[in-house]
Amino acid sequence: MSGRGAQMRPVPLALIFTADDFGRDEAINRAVLSAHRDGVLTSASLMVAGAACEHAVDLARRTPTLAVGLHVVTVDGPSVLGHAALPHITDAAGRFPADPYGLGIRYQFSAVARAELAREMEAQFERFAATGLPLAHADGHYHMHMHPAVFPIFLRLAETFGAPGFRLPNDDLRLTLGYDASRRPLKTLWHLYYAALRRWGKARAAASPLAHADRVYGLYQTGHLSEPYLLYLLGRIPPHVRVAEIYGHPSERDLGEPGGPNPGDLAALLSPRVRERVQQMGARLISYRDLVVKRGGAP
Repeated sequence: MSGRGAQMRPVPLALIFTADDFGRDEAINRAVLSAHRDGVLTSASLMVAGAACEHAVDLARRTPTLAVGLHVVTVDGPSVLGHAALPHITDAAGRFPADPYGLGIRYQFSAVARAELAREMEAQFERFAATGLPLAHADGHYHMHMHPAVFPIFLRLAETFGAPGFRLPNDDLRLTLGYDASRRPLKTLWHLYYAALRRWGKARAAASPLAHADRVYGLYQTGHLSEPYLLYLLGRIPPHVRVAEIYGHPSERDLGEPGGPNPGDLAALLSPRVRERVQQMGARLISYRDLVVKRGGAP
């Protein structure tokens, strides 16, 4: 579908642009603020145990137009409670291992690990609440919130703490491969894995008041959120999609990780051509806090 064809919609497209890892590093925090003030970014997901969390919260308090949600960390990142309280799921430094598959097995089959997980996740929601920032949404680092052992805890806490919406990963493999066919086997594997989690999670969340987007783009291009990709994507979002989230990992400096954060993602979010395309489409830039749903309904 061309950009012109994107105008032929039954209702205008609502777009949520989200930056993950807010609070992890001051370079990320500054990039988030820049992409919001001068680009298309509407939202950021906060790591409440991140080394630069206080800096991020201070910026967010002074920028109320930025919708801030909780980026729940249950893998490859710092915990709130520390190793003494989480001896079965963190290392001696209180960090979750960078092993989503090993941790996923532990969460699934160890009652002790799940009990520690539940306490840590609640502590993260409580720490976010203590910032005084309105909770705009909730999601998970590495999408680990969708794991079958994690999601029921995540959904209960998101509802309890008043999140209006959550991220339900739902990228478009065929669309992405039309832009970049590299790493096809890996992208296909991700597609199969997350499609199964999405079906399971959507069924579990059917009775929840929390909203979710029809499509969530960013998984297959993680670390490569370029201007050409965004222009390609925006011209091809199907007409039946009413709400789409596009997430990335902007930073003022490259942190040396293939999946970001990096300056490339920041440049894409700051692109005048991307903003112009959004305007040409007649799309609305929103956040999850702008979505209103009925219990059991879709956004």
